[in-house]
Amino acid sequence: MSRTVLITGSTRGIGLAAARRFAAAGDHVVLTGRDQQAVSRTVAELREEALDVSGVVMDVTSEVSVRSAADEVARRIDSLDVLVNNAGVVLEDPAASGFVFAEPSVMARTLQTNVVGVATVIDAFLPLVLRSAAGRVVNVSSTMGSISDQADPSSPYYAASVPAYRASKSALNSLTVSLAKQLADTNVVVTAVCPGFVQTDLTPINRENAPLTAAQASEVVWRAGTAPAGSPSGAFVDSAGPVAW
Repeated sequence: MSRTVLITGSTRGIGLAAARRFAAAGDHVVLTGRDQQAVSRTVAELREEALDVSGVVMDVTSEVSVRSAADEVARRIDSLDVLVNNAGVVLEDPAASGFVFAEPSVMARTLQTNVVGVATVIDAFLPLVLRSAAGRVVNVSSTMGSISDQADPSSPYYAASVPAYRASKSALNSLTVSLAKQLADTNVVVTAVCPGFVQTDLTPINRENAPLTAAQASEVVWRAGTAPAGSPSGAFVDSAGPVAW
């Protein structure tokens, strides 16, 4: 059965790959992005691949933009089966920073996109998700937000000095658990996923050193979005299974 899926930040990277994955399975995907030209170009590109997609402009850092997008989507569809919160940023450059620990403005901008933006999108689109017979909310997180992993000297990410990004993903994990508890008496399943170290434009290191393609990384997003009835809600997973909080 065809579903309706909305993915934030889906004009490139993991978001675009996830859009292709869902649409290839027969779903209708609503692409979103901050730039109208990028959204229109991506919609046209995927339609040329015979995929069922549409687009809406949405800046997750602007409540006005998010509410406007939600209103527009609600005029087009009756319910939303899968909401993927993919839009996110890494703004830190440890080599260039003159701050001992964390630059306050970078911390604020990171949290605004990666945490407040997600909460805003969930609040605006949740009424549509609740109309689905089997709604799914997928929050794209990171193992770098795992407190257990941050404290593990054997972790490959142990020395990564990006406190704003780490804090934002830890907070996103907390949002995931809070939302799952709030929706415990519904058919909505909420999942935080870590797609892994992916070849995207998130950082120069990703582009140059990451082992995973965006298409490979999108599989964990797709699996969470298509989780069967009875799946645990409030989980944190990667391609190998559960990730420690």
